[in-house]
Amino acid sequence: MPEVPAAARRRSRAAAVTLATVGLLVVTAASATVTVAIGRPDHGHARSVAAGANSSPSPAPGGDLGPSDSPSPVPLPTITLAPAPSSTLHGTVNGSTHGGDLRYFLLPIPDGGESYGSPDGVALDLDDLAKDYAQSDQIKPVLNSYGYQEAVYREYRTADGRAEVSARLMRFSSADNAKAWLQGASYGDGPPTSVDGDSEAKGFVFKPEQQAYTGGLVGVSRVGDVEYEVKVSVKGDPDKALLADVMKRQHDRLVAGG
Repeated sequence: MPEVPAAARRRSRAAAVTLATVGLLVVTAASATVTVAIGRPDHGHARSVAAGANSSPSPAPGGDLGPSDSPSPVPLPTITLAPAPSSTLHGTVNGSTHGGDLRYFLLPIPDGGESYGSPDGVALDLDDLAKDYAQSDQIKPVLNSYGYQEAVYREYRTADGRAEVSARLMRFSSADNAKAWLQGASYGDGPPTSVDGDSEAKGFVFKPEQQAYTGGLVGVSRVGDVEYEVKVSVKGDPDKALLADVMKRQHDRLVAGG
């Protein structure tokens, strides 16, 4: 397994990520969230409008309007909103192994929330994961040494617009490899905090310098052969309860698959 210098840093984030393998390998990065070029959702709805009748006929000049001369009522147009497209993704859970489309297991978007990009999420390849690291040519063999299989990502904004939440899943060749990857993960210089309801999870809190700035929460854990990371960004000091909530929902999705 190649050794990666501890000085390796992500290019674009302030937080640092350290991935270690039994004291022999250290990879430091700035955040496990992968930067993905995705756009905001299109709010438009398809509409089908039935055209109304032509304008009413004018009465004959110089004559009184009789019953038969009354203008015909103009029917109101019929508007039909197209239903939101339903996802066709499918996934399976067999013990500690997850099969099917990994995007199926992404943290569900709550009612009223809007996704950034595809509502189903996006698949990430090795280049997507590596581009955020200063030494991208070295992170690829590190991932492969853990039996890395695939990764997916999705980000959304809550209905009240107060928080942005992202989830990234990484599937490995075995539950043991996913556990080893999780055990080596750390962020920044401070120690991790606990996450209520998940003894294996690690949480990290990033408070802004000013309350008008954005604070953040990061949580990492795993279910079987999938390691997951969730992030919550809010204005001001973040509340740890927000992290516990999204971590639980992501955990439950990976356990039950629905």
